[in-house]
Amino acid sequence: MSTKAPIKNVVIAVAMQQEAEPFITHLDLAPVDNFFPEEAPFKAFGGVYEECKLTVVTNGQDNVYGTGVENVGTVPAALVTFLTLQKLKGDVDLVINAGTCGGFKAKGAEVGDVFITEASANHDRRIAIPPYIPYGIGKIESTNTDSLRKAIGAKLGIVSTGNSLDKHDWDDEQMKKNDASVKDMEAAAIAWSCALHDVPHFGVKVVTDIVDGDKPSDEEFMENLASAAKSLQEALPKVVAHVCGKKHDEL
Repeated sequence: MSTKAPIKNVVIAVAMQQEAEPFITHLDLAPVDNFFPEEAPFKAFGGVYEECKLTVVTNGQDNVYGTGVENVGTVPAALVTFLTLQKLKGDVDLVINAGTCGGFKAKGAEVGDVFITEASANHDRRIAIPPYIPYGIGKIESTNTDSLRKAIGAKLGIVSTGNSLDKHDWDDEQMKKNDASVKDMEAAAIAWSCALHDVPHFGVKVVTDIVDGDKPSDEEFMENLASAAKSLQEALPKVVAHVCGKKHDEL
């Protein structure tokens, strides 16, 4: 796709409804019926803000394992993004992956910080066959956002993606190799679907827990999820206002 035209159509991919709800409510976005195939659990919301057409998609709730919990992780994230870009094929100028993350205090992260991603990579795809090693890591660069980061006072860093909320020693080793500032469960999968469609993308991540801290990640995540969602609601309108109408080399 061309990156020389002004940005007018933005997709915002958010894993959890709890993360997306304050932003959807704040911008008065409406549900979009029949956006996804009927078998898919995903949800779409649409509207206009700052002269940009916005489509917010979420992963919906689990109806396969009978838990009803939020669909998190790389499988639903890749699929919801792929189906969205197929549905809007040729019309999407930019994908923003918005959500929460763990942060590394060794990289200067604190709870509540807003990070803009400069790249994404995987830390749990262990394929110890030489040609498959870079595939397993799957590093993909985000679109350049120097102006945006300065405008909203965000930090910049690489996000490392894995399908577990906790981590073990091998994860730590690979996340250090990835030079990760933050850790999540979806970004690399969303980047992969964007790469397949040649659509520029970046992430906006709010830190809920400190990966290399003293508290268990699950406890700290649940403690800070509501406040992080509020921080997203405050940051995302600023992000959208900044990117809408600009060309990609002006971000």
